[in-house]
This record gives sequence, structure tokens and C-alpha cells, in this order.
Amino acid sequence: MEAYNYYLIIGGMPECVVAWMESKDPRQVSQIQEELITVYENDFSKHNGKINSGRILMVFRSIVTQLAKENEKFIYGVVKEGARAREFEEAVEWLVSAGMVNRIYNVSQPEHPLPVFDRLDAFKLFLMDTGLLKHMAGMDNSAILLKADYQFKGALTENYVLQQLKGQFSVEPRYYSTSREEIDFIVQHGMEIVPIEVKAGTDKSAASFKNYIKKRNPTHAVRLSKREYRKDGAITNIPLYLAGKLPVFLD
Repeated sequence: MEAYNYYLIIGGMPECVVAWMESKDPRQVSQIQEELITVYENDFSKHNGKINSGRILMVFRSIVTQLAKENEKFIYGVVKEGARAREFEEAVEWLVSAGMVNRIYNVSQPEHPLPVFDRLDAFKLFLMDTGLLKHMAGMDNSAILLKADYQFKGALTENYVLQQLKGQFSVEPRYYSTSREEIDFIVQHGMEIVPIEVKAGTDKSAASFKNYIKKRNPTHAVRLSKREYRKDGAITNIPLYLAGKLPVFLD
């Protein structure tokens, strides 16, 4: 898992990867990340279209807080107290279109075909790079390297998993959240709907995940965690570092 922990720190931005390959110094990587974030935010201020650049920046900077709160969806009131969707939805669309953030929708039913059940007013935003998210959250690299039980661990891990899931399936990942069930990610593999639980450590599955499996009896149910590969009843545990190879375990 050491390589995985380093990936959480470095991320996948080319400049950061090069800095790591040349120096093997996490501090230099963090400096590059700081510079990249500054460049991106300065670019927002140069945006002179009909979308207010300040609102783009506010949405971008709110992502860390949104993920830390573990809300079931993106909350406009977190961007600005009392804000409504109409004030910031164009800024959200701009960030999504620019590839700066990844958006996933909540579905009303975890059934095939997933897009039919999208709740367009309920979605989450994740940053396009986990290393940048780590830096924006102000996390010290040693917290990850020392394997401490650090704050924001769950959000950082989910951000990483979504990065790995995107592009693996013909339909982009979704999530499923109700008052009784909470599934971190759901993917469509052919006709099959696969629930995915994300664990930042070696914890066992949450009761809501087990209840989902008992109620819906999916062909596959995946738990991504720091445990090694194993079958745990109806649940297949896959190491986090193999999140990018999920279809191999589903075929």
C-alpha cells in the first residue's frame, strides 16, 4: 500500500509526477501543487464570459468543505450562506466542462439503465486530481505517509476511487443515497448494477451496505479498502490500489 499512499500525495498531474521522479521529495511536489492551484485560480479571474469569475472561484474553493461535510449532495449554501442554485449553477457547469471537477449524480433507483434515474438536482463534485485536493485541504504529507488516522481520509479516498472508476465503464459512475441506504458509488457493467463501498482503512462494511445487498441481492458487490483481495460472503474486497482494474473482477 506504500505506492498507493504516495499517489494520494503526488496525484497524477504531469508536473507533480516529474517533480517526484526527479527529487523523490514530497515537499517539492507540494510546492508544484501550490503553483498549479494558483495558476488555475488566476485563470478563473481572466474568464470574461457571462459567468461571474468570482462565483467560479467560490465553487472551486468550496469543494474541500463540501467533501469534508460528507453531505449527500452538493449544497449551494456551503458556497455562500443563503445561496440558491440559480446563483452558482452556471459556475458549476463551467468547472465541469473545463474538466476541473468531476460530477456524479445520485440516482433515484439503482437499476439499469442508470442515467434514466439521475436526480439532476442531487449531485456531488470531486476534484479532478487527488494530489491537488490533498493540498487544497491543507493536509501535511506526513499524515498520509505515517498512516495516521487523519481527518479528511474518507473524502480523499473517495476522490481517488472516482478518478480510477471514470473511463472504465461505458456509463459514468453514480451514487445512491436515501434516508436508509448510502452507497458510495454505483457502476453499470453491461446489464449489471454494481454497488461499491469505499473504506479508507481496513474497517468492515457499514450496515447500510449490507442492508442494500440483502435487499437487492446484486451479482457483485465490491468493497474497496486497504485489505487484500478476499471474498467476504456476498462482498468481494478489492485493494484500493486495484480500483483502476475493476472490470477484471466483474467478468
